[in-house]
Amino acid sequence: MFTGIIETLGQITAIKHDHTNIHFTISSAISHELKIDQSVAHNGVCLTVVALDDSTHTVTAIDETLNKTNLGDLKVGSKINLERCMQMNARLDGHIVQGHVDQTAVCVKREALDGSWEYRFKYDGSAGNVTVEKGSACVNGISLTVVNSEPDEFSVFIIPYTFEHTNLQEVQVGDTVNLEFDIIGKYVARLMGGKK
Repeated sequence: MFTGIIETLGQITAIKHDHTNIHFTISSAISHELKIDQSVAHNGVCLTVVALDDSTHTVTAIDETLNKTNLGDLKVGSKINLERCMQMNARLDGHIVQGHVDQTAVCVKREALDGSWEYRFKYDGSAGNVTVEKGSACVNGISLTVVNSEPDEFSVFIIPYTFEHTNLQEVQVGDTVNLEFDIIGKYVARLMGGKK
């Protein structure tokens, strides 16, 4: 379980293809503190640490994960949002995040405002996922508040701290992001006869 509060940015230093899997090696400020078998959210995707070096860690994404996320778009040098799992004795600053990406979305608007940024994301609404005004959604692992919710689109407003400390700074119109919808909303939608 995660909170959607990004701990640090990592940078992809190596990518190795192994059959249908991809091994990503990441350099970050927390890599030296990680342990083998530890779960870490990478752009909101829960992945297991499989190898460690002094300042890097390696995780493996299988074909299923690559097909449902934007991890396959990463290149050497790409920045990636990192969050270690939630501690049970800590405050829940974001919202309950599982690290299980529901689907991807495309950025259809990025506008610099006076002191903030507006991003708008479009996703395939036929999958049955929904957002609600003032509800939560996870974009590339970042817990954000939804505004201007539509059946297959929503906007978020980003404060300077979030912009500077996550990879949203690199997201441009046309780029793909990972979405995890609010778990409570998913259960409610299913109980009300929605898909999933």
